[in-house]
Amino acid sequence: IILLDWVTRPKPVERSADEQNKIDRQTKSIVLYQFKQCPFCVKTRRTVRRLALQIEKRDARNDPKWNQELINDGGKYQVPCLKITTDDGAVEWMYESSHINEYLNERFSVAV
Repeated sequence: IILLDWVTRPKPVERSADEQNKIDRQTKSIVLYQFKQCPFCVKTRRTVRRLALQIEKRDARNDPKWNQELINDGGKYQVPCLKITTDDGAVEWMYESSHINEYLNERFSVAV
């Protein structure tokens, strides 16, 4: 899975520096909990790469701190999981790669 992902990795979109900086500021409040070899996590990481998003990735399998945070704060041990913190401090835990990818595409896709 990892090798195939590496070989077929999507090219990131290109934005102006100002547009990319705006996106980078928005993604500071988004975290992806994932396992390196999970096919659904690979699917989500490919979307993150294609959209050129600077999203922090947390290894919930090998790092006990992120594992516990995912379970205790997110409510379940399931990846991929996107933790979204809004400007007012509210936190949303989004599960399922299809839902996560749909959210990322709707929020960050480049208009053609």
